[in-house]
Amino acid sequence: MKRYLLASLASLALLSGSAFAASMPVPAYKAPPPPAPAPSWTGCYIDAGGGYGLYNQIHSSYAVPSGAPISGTSNGGGEGWLGRVGGGCDYQFSVSSLGNFVIGVFGDYDFTHIHGTFDNTFSASGGDENESGAWGVGGRLGYLITPSLMSYFDGGYTQARFDQTNLSFLALFPVPPAFASFPATTYNGWFIGGGTEYALNMNWMPIRGLFWRNEYRYASYDNKNVQETFFTGVLGSGDQMKTNVQTITSSLVWRFNW
Repeated sequence: MKRYLLASLASLALLSGSAFAASMPVPAYKAPPPPAPAPSWTGCYIDAGGGYGLYNQIHSSYAVPSGAPISGTSNGGGEGWLGRVGGGCDYQFSVSSLGNFVIGVFGDYDFTHIHGTFDNTFSASGGDENESGAWGVGGRLGYLITPSLMSYFDGGYTQARFDQTNLSFLALFPVPPAFASFPATTYNGWFIGGGTEYALNMNWMPIRGLFWRNEYRYASYDNKNVQETFFTGVLGSGDQMKTNVQTITSSLVWRFNW
């Protein structure tokens, strides 16, 4: 009788446990989040960023109007910050057994404050020379190291604007301080560069189509003769300028095709 009672109690316990388990809600299956989509590099974009620049300038003075040289060659330069805005369009394509490539065209403008001291043969204290802006148009060719990372080279045509430079001759002429000046001048040239661009295609980002670009660029400008003007309005000697500029920038890119 005791064994029968114990067996009955065990059976009741099993039945009640099974009923309790059956009454519990089954947890809903939650699928893992989908993987981030592979970025597409085909499409158009706008970009904005900033960076730092250096310029180097080789110049020599000549007589006006004969053009005869009156000084040797001297070297000057400057440095400072810049902001860049631009846009362009890219096309992604594949080459059998070589991988994926990107080809594109673009244009951009730099707001710059790259400045230094300009000295010529007759200047006792020189003057401040400042590159205030530059723009460029060109093309680029890139290779996709991974679907999200591209390395590229670019090149094209560029112009740079240097503001008027006021020269001081304080050692020779105490008054006025700006004894002569070189006018604001635009220089024409070419540029080459390269960099990387990375797709920020994370699921948590509120905006799709963002890319991060880092670029180095070298620009070389043609020789240009620039004539100085004295404060009296009389034209003075001239200087032949040869300028190159180097910049490094970091930019955020937004592609329309996302």
